[in-house]
Order: sequence, then C-alpha cells, then structure tokens
Amino acid sequence: MKLRPVLLVVLLLFGFYYVTTHVASTGALAPWLHRAMHPATEPGATTAAVTTTRPLGSFELTEASAAPAFDAEELQNIAVYKKALPSVVNITSTAVQFDFFYGPVPQQGQGSGFILNKDGLILTNNHVIDNAQRVEVKLSDKHTYKARVLGVDKNHDLALLKIDNAPNLVPATLSESSGLVVGQRVYAIGNPFGLQGTMTRGIISAIRSIRGPQGNPIEDAIQTDAAVNPGNSGGPLLNSRGEVIGITTLIANNGADQSSGIGFAIPINTAKAVLADYAKYGYFRRPTLDIVTLPIGPDIAEQIGLPADYGILIERVLPGGAAERAGLKGGTQRAYQGNTPVMLGGDLIIALDGQEIASPQDLSAAMNAHRAGDEVTITVFRGRKKLDVKVKLGDAKDQQGQQT
Repeated sequence: MKLRPVLLVVLLLFGFYYVTTHVASTGALAPWLHRAMHPATEPGATTAAVTTTRPLGSFELTEASAAPAFDAEELQNIAVYKKALPSVVNITSTAVQFDFFYGPVPQQGQGSGFILNKDGLILTNNHVIDNAQRVEVKLSDKHTYKARVLGVDKNHDLALLKIDNAPNLVPATLSESSGLVVGQRVYAIGNPFGLQGTMTRGIISAIRSIRGPQGNPIEDAIQTDAAVNPGNSGGPLLNSRGEVIGITTLIANNGADQSSGIGFAIPINTAKAVLADYAKYGYFRRPTLDIVTLPIGPDIAEQIGLPADYGILIERVLPGGAAERAGLKGGTQRAYQGNTPVMLGGDLIIALDGQEIASPQDLSAAMNAHRAGDEVTITVFRGRKKLDVKVKLGDAKDQQGQQT
C-alpha cells in the first residue's frame, strides 16, 4: 500500500518525459492547441496544419471548402471567350530578306485572324501578311495549316486567306458596326506577342477617322481601351454577345511597341462591304470618288467664307478618276492649316443622293451603300452656286494612294 503513491509519481514523471521529448517535438499537439486557443474559423473554410522541423517552423493554410462561384460579370466574360475562341486563329508570315552579304534571312511576323466559314476563309489585316512568301495558320486546337492569300485590300488594310482540308471549323458571328456607341463593352481576342488565345476587355472610347499602318484612311475606326499589343492585329473585336464588330488593326503607342491603352479596329461593316465585292467579282472592288478632301466645320467655313458651315471640301481630283470625269473641281489656292498645306477653292460636297454629308464618316457610310460603277448624285457648292452633279463611282483598285 505504501508503494502505490510512489508508483503513481513515477508513472506521472515518465508520462511527462515522454510527452515533452517525443510528442511535442513532432508538432502533433499543434492542431489541438490551436483549436483550444482559436475555436472559430471563417465560414466555408478549413484550416490545414503544416509541420516542419526546418527553420520556417510550423504554419497553417486557410483553404476554401468549395470552388468559388462566378458573379454575373465573370460569367459573361467566360461565355464570350468560349463562344469566340474556336473562331480565332494565329497567323505566322515568313518573308525572306537579305543580309549585308546578300544571304537570304527568313523574317517571321505574327498576327491574328478569324474564321469566316467552314470552307476555310479567314480574314485578317493586310499588314499582317504583307510581302510574305509563306503564311501559316494555327487554329485554337493547335493544328497548323498552310494558307493561301486570295486577295488584299490595301486601302482598308484587309486580307482574305484560305486554308484547305481543315475539319470542324467554327465560323465567327459577324454583327453590325453602324449602331456602336461610346461606353459599350468590347472584348479583343488574339495572340499578343505570340501568346495564343488571349482575351482582354474594355469599352469603346470613341468612333473616329484615323490613318492606318500604311497611312491609309480608316473611317469610323473603333477606338478602345481594351489592351491591344503586337500580335493582336487582324483579330476580332467583339461585343458582349461574342459577335465581331471590328478587326483590331492599330495601336497608338507613341513609339513604344506595346499597348498604351488606345487601340483601333476597322468597323466590321467596312469588311462586309469589301467581302461582298470579292464574292461578286473575285477581287476587292471598292467604290471611290477619286478625290482628296478636307473636312469642313463652322470655324474653317467662316475663315474662308464658305456658303455652308459643314461638308467635305475637294482639295484635289485625281487625274482620270470619277470626279474629274464628272466635272467636279479641286482647289486652286494654296493655304495652310497649322503647318499642313491645303488647297482651297474647290467644290464643297454637302450631300450624296440627298443624304447630308457633314463629315468624312458620313461620306464613308454613304459610299459603303454603293458599288464601283454605280451612278450617284453629288450636291456641291461651287462658290456660292449650288449644283447637283451625276458621278459614276470609280474602282479603288484603279487608283493608288490616299483618296475617297
């Protein structure tokens, strides 16, 4: 009986020694102690204890108990991407240049494009494939095909390609670009810096006329703050339904070859008009007046004494073109708008077929409703006299340079 207290003390001492030298050193007590000191965790989360004998010591991770749900905006982004991605392609163009010793050196460039139909027609920018000896198209499923260039429209910076024997192609859905508004959400999918299948998002920042990569005029270009980088050229600009509203073509970069938050796209209506010509004639046959113009606003009209405070002033008519054949007159007096020389004294266009022409965008929209060879009525002021002149529209391929 007297030994019982002694044995109890020995057992307690042995137990204390075992716990402190074996169990505690492995960190097995850490979760017990943590739960005793921190009984509550965030709803929907579990805590995992990680134990190590390294200098980092023991630490814990809080993990979600289930996959997170997407909000409405995220779901829309995902839907646009899933719908449009199978239609977007990567385009690699190879041109042969010569080094200092006249040795051939292959040069590669990359861009984007999108599928138009199941027969393998693909639309992209002309500058993506310009002067290329070889063009290859990689689909979203990673298969690569050699492409043929069916036709190019340098004035609109568009090119039509064709790949053969590609199964299960998914054509893009083309929308309208005439009703676009500033603030509308847009998405760009392409291959910036060769990174295939990249999507960015932004809004329409403006609708304005710009000069394309080759100096060609682009009327009603869609300006966006969606990130656009080298390699995006030729890819689709999409609305929130995943439909194509434009073709990404240009970055305002101030000399830096990367996104500056200002990108531009060719409106899809321009592309559809070009494609309609190709379908009918087998080449891009765009209507033109064969004139060089100056937009007129109230300030300029007042300064030079024009009879209307809006319209398109003809600076120059191109020799042998539609305007010259119809008797329209270009400017005869040299002047300067800032540092830019302009020619004054020509006819002031104010309407086409009775539709008011107040800006280059108005003229572009009116021209897109016609084809080369159509006869239209141009209303002009010649001096103070108002005239209606019949003009048979020319074919843009017959004239090179910057013209309308």
